Amino acid sequence: MEVLKTADFVSITHLGHGRGSKQRTASLLYEVMVMYYTGVPKATMKKDQIHVDHKPQENKLLMVRSVDFLKSKDGQNRREHHTDAYFSDKMIIRRGQTFQMWIEFSRPFNPKSDNLQLQLKLEPIFISSPGVRISVPLVDVLEDGRWEMKIVEQKDNRVRLSVNTLPTASIGRYKVTVESFSQRGRLLYPCTPNDVYMLFNPWCEDDPVYLDNEAQRKEYILNSMGRIYYGTEQQIGARTWNFAQDVLEACLFLLERGQVAMTEWRDPVIVSRMVSALVNSNDDRGVLVGNWSDSFEVLRCLGIPTRCVTNFSSAHDTDLSLTTDIYLDDKLELIKDETSDSVWNFHVWNESWMTRPDLPPGNGGWQVVDATPQEPSQGSYRCGPTPVSAVRNGQVDLKFDTPFVFAEVNSDRIYWQKKPDGSVSQVHVEKNTIGQRISTKAVGSESRMDITHLYKYPEGSEEERIAVETASRFGSKPTVYPLPTEKDVSVEIVMDGAGPRIGEDAKLSIVLTNKSSKQRTASLLYEVMVMYYTGVLKGTVKKERIPVDLKPQETKTIPWTLQHKEYIDHLVDQGALMLSITGRVNQTKQILATQFNFRLRTPDLIITPVEEAVVDKELTVKITFQNPLSQELKNVLFRIEGLGMQSVRKIEHGDVEKLATVTLMEKFVPTVSGSQKLLASMDCRQLTQVHGFADIVVKPK
Repeated sequence: MEVLKTADFVSITHLGHGRGSKQRTASLLYEVMVMYYTGVPKATMKKDQIHVDHKPQENKLLMVRSVDFLKSKDGQNRREHHTDAYFSDKMIIRRGQTFQMWIEFSRPFNPKSDNLQLQLKLEPIFISSPGVRISVPLVDVLEDGRWEMKIVEQKDNRVRLSVNTLPTASIGRYKVTVESFSQRGRLLYPCTPNDVYMLFNPWCEDDPVYLDNEAQRKEYILNSMGRIYYGTEQQIGARTWNFAQDVLEACLFLLERGQVAMTEWRDPVIVSRMVSALVNSNDDRGVLVGNWSDSFEVLRCLGIPTRCVTNFSSAHDTDLSLTTDIYLDDKLELIKDETSDSVWNFHVWNESWMTRPDLPPGNGGWQVVDATPQEPSQGSYRCGPTPVSAVRNGQVDLKFDTPFVFAEVNSDRIYWQKKPDGSVSQVHVEKNTIGQRISTKAVGSESRMDITHLYKYPEGSEEERIAVETASRFGSKPTVYPLPTEKDVSVEIVMDGAGPRIGEDAKLSIVLTNKSSKQRTASLLYEVMVMYYTGVLKGTVKKERIPVDLKPQETKTIPWTLQHKEYIDHLVDQGALMLSITGRVNQTKQILATQFNFRLRTPDLIITPVEEAVVDKELTVKITFQNPLSQELKNVLFRIEGLGMQSVRKIEHGDVEKLATVTLMEKFVPTVSGSQKLLASMDCRQLTQVHGFADIVVKPK
């Protein structure tokens, strides 16, 4: 250090510095010199060279800095998922629909060397219980029916993800963790706050609560204000009601108390039955008593389309006789201690919309769910979900609680006289007093809508009497109505071959057989209805009566035809229809009833290879489609997959003229030898479920 003097300075000079995204080796040459304050070098103290290896940024850990769920009320997710009306700052989404999120990292994300995964855990909020874990991988192309996510935008250190959810996912609160992978290792980032609330989705066609009418979705999901009807059928009062939807966490708390595995929270049938049991205060310490002094629209809050219904002159059947029984003594005075059945001026319940895959087709749609049940069901105070269609037809053997709801709306009031010897006999029957002017708020207005026809046929009609007598057979007094003297006539519906094709008249046969030695006559009512593939009935296409005269031991076949022009404007998704037949044999009072489900078959796509298929050699394939309808098809889309392709090929063809034939010539390059399948499908609003496939043998090159 002898070279240093007063006012001397030291200067260190270096050269050579490497950095960047690639591996680099840098050389540093440094020289230490003594320098006058004027900047003039005086002497060199030390001189040397060092070598430094710089690692690329990709070799650094991929750390998550922040996560943005875009969850503000006016943000993208809340708007697209129709949850912006919830009074909450939570991330609230609907299942079966993608949601967006931004992730900021410590460095740019490299798709070649980095990877991502979301971990979702469905867990209780208020109690300790096992949850459900879901892993969401990062993919290049999202596919329906899978938990997946893809990067849709990248800016510097940030990426925007589109995350796919299942339409059958359990509803509830999910905690989200981001898992990042890089060459240096794996990191977990538990987002805070990281709660994602998932609801049922009436906008998703694959969700069991799907409702295909936007006006009804706005009314039965989004509208927080409604009307409740009360009074009597002669004096109906109406009260505006606030169905508050700021109770989401309270609703989930109720489900947690239901002691049902969270994996079952995916099923609206189970969830609605749980809600019925948990909301009432008869047991389980629920939140409602048997009136409507306070109301929380739990089902609507959870995403299930729901409306409030009032039944006037509502019967309370206590002994499952499916009749409203009044007992009189020999002086025709009321025996109060034996008359336990009653008739309420009105009773209010909910209807919720859902499919019922656990029941025969035709029983989806509106289901009664009573939050103030009057009787226990399977050991707990609950009622529903009860299919309204089953109530209408007297099918009280179908679950849940159909006998009780049937009695509320369509039981006969029967007067019994008890004699001194203890025997009882019918003395009078009132057939049109129970279940009057069943009411709900109309869609998009404040007026009352009468829906009595959904619960029962017109009072006194043959169909209504058949429903009542059919139901009574399952009650505690099965002989209250005269039983048929004979059951010697049968009816069935027969379809020839593979069934009718769309665009043609649908032809079936009704076959009746008289097994007796006497003549039989009957009046059959047939009704053909459009049906979703889920079993939900959309509406009636045609209804008609057929008189039948059967000779002794005769089998009669009645041709039945539904013309193309009668059904073409009513079809939905898979072209499904239901033909229902009911009737009564005049001589024996035997009830005839049968239902037959069928669909109108769509044409196949014809797939034909033009030349021999060889690995790595271009192959031309011809795909042919003929429009079977006498109307133009709009915005036709073809999808092709298979034959070793990594993704689905989409072809937007445009419009197809009526009865026209379309031919596509598509080219492929097979990459694998052996037997391969090529699949194709066609879709448009007027025609669905059109598809075809071809087995193609690919030879090695």
